Amino acid sequence: YLKSVDKTRLTHYENDYIYPEGHQPDYSNLDTYSRMYSSCEDVEKYCLDENNKRPFILCEYSHAMGNGPGDLEEYLQLTEKYDKFCGGCVWEWCDHAIYMGKTIDGRDKFYYGGDFGEFPHDGNFCMDGLVYPDRRPHTGLKEYKNVIRPARITRRDDGSFAIKNMLDFVNLKDYLYIRYEITCGGEVIGSGEIRDVDALDVQPHSTKNLDVKLPVLPSGHCFIRFVYYRKHGSELVPENYELGFDQIELNQYIPYEFEPATGEADYWENDKFAVVWGQDFKYTYNKLTGVFEKMTCNGVAMIEQPMQYNIWRAPTDNDRNIKNKWIACGYDRIIPRTYKTEISKHDGMVVIKSVLSISAIYLQRILEIEGEWQIDAEGRIYCKLDVRKNPATPFLPRFGIRMFLPKEMDMAEFFGYGPYESYIDKRRASYMGLFKMPVRDCHEDYLRPQENGSHYGCEWVKVSGFAGGWEVKATGKPLSFNVSPYTQEMLAGAKHNFELKESGYTIFCIDYRQSGIGSNSCGPDLMEKYQLNEPSFTFEFCLNPVR
Repeated sequence: YLKSVDKTRLTHYENDYIYPEGHQPDYSNLDTYSRMYSSCEDVEKYCLDENNKRPFILCEYSHAMGNGPGDLEEYLQLTEKYDKFCGGCVWEWCDHAIYMGKTIDGRDKFYYGGDFGEFPHDGNFCMDGLVYPDRRPHTGLKEYKNVIRPARITRRDDGSFAIKNMLDFVNLKDYLYIRYEITCGGEVIGSGEIRDVDALDVQPHSTKNLDVKLPVLPSGHCFIRFVYYRKHGSELVPENYELGFDQIELNQYIPYEFEPATGEADYWENDKFAVVWGQDFKYTYNKLTGVFEKMTCNGVAMIEQPMQYNIWRAPTDNDRNIKNKWIACGYDRIIPRTYKTEISKHDGMVVIKSVLSISAIYLQRILEIEGEWQIDAEGRIYCKLDVRKNPATPFLPRFGIRMFLPKEMDMAEFFGYGPYESYIDKRRASYMGLFKMPVRDCHEDYLRPQENGSHYGCEWVKVSGFAGGWEVKATGKPLSFNVSPYTQEMLAGAKHNFELKESGYTIFCIDYRQSGIGSNSCGPDLMEKYQLNEPSFTFEFCLNPVR
């Protein structure tokens, strides 16, 4: 009937892949093969099958709930690879929650399913949008914006640059211009602008060379970032509006090399503790837990609680399925147990080596760790953790060290992916740079509290205040970190953001890495390449006191 009335109208039916056994449905009036939340593997399998003639459209994909989505780039690449794949529609535009005024301390209150005592309801599953209820953008919208940027610049093997027009109908010369800056260690060492019509004469879906002269690069980690701006305004997009960016690495990352200070550190020990001291510091290492119990510099406490091994995160909405397996294995209540600790002196440093495991009470081991801590005369610590994971347990939310710092250590400075929160699969809105911000600003205030505010790919991070602080430098792979006024337990235990009360500490998580974000609140499982599921790995970093 529809085709007889209007043959121009596109028809799709998402359930066309489900039909009663023995019944052969008639698909002749369906123009597309339409699915929700197919994995990238399933999309590719369909596109490679020559018997599948209809174009594939994801009428929903990338569930943008809470901290997410984390799989946008992968789907975009499939639209580029296969003409048969149309792409899809992100679910969805906005969070649906009802404004209920302000708390006594001036915080906005939003209610969602169940908050009115109603039945039935779907909890916070109505809050799955790219913007908050008041239309403030989530980091997910910023991520999506840059994934669908109108142009992409890449660097060829010979060092030259190429620009591709990602638009369907418009020549780039009529649409945008480019500004670029070259940085080394986050500091700008060069910049330029590309407005030349000939340089930007790129037809839709075409690629051409882009001539950019690079200066002689100094030593350090150097990048070039191309930012695209709207050339002419429209009713919706003003002139000079930023449309997106590409950042390209110009030379390789070189890990920090730990060089111990001159002088002597010393120690004493008993059955439970080892106390290490030097010029103006004193650290107490707990032989039963395999981490430091107390740390002071110039008589000032540098941590407020014992250091902790950390594999848990406040589950994101996209962790709603895997979190049940994590909790069943005790990931949220781990206990370290040290079996052997050896302490010695070497080249003026105190060297502590421990063999330990991570598990929950009455459950099988999750991790086995061989840890080494080298402390020099100035209180700088080189840490190396060789980790083996139990293959029978699910992938880890994260792995790292958690520190409870004095709340006065309230500024974060880092060289890594920023300024927005970034994860292994959700970092396209951010870029490698030098950033500095208050600890409170590192918190992304999701209406249902959850893991947030991580920064991926960091070469170093410093958390400090007037009373000192800590600087962490990656001596192996770049690391991730979180810094927050809230613990992960507080985030996991709160139903609404306005219920959160600050912990009284600055919570500093130093991570080997976290598992990715994905969109498994409604979509497919997190891709294996984004799961922290390595059978063994080594986490190395330097922890230096800031005086």
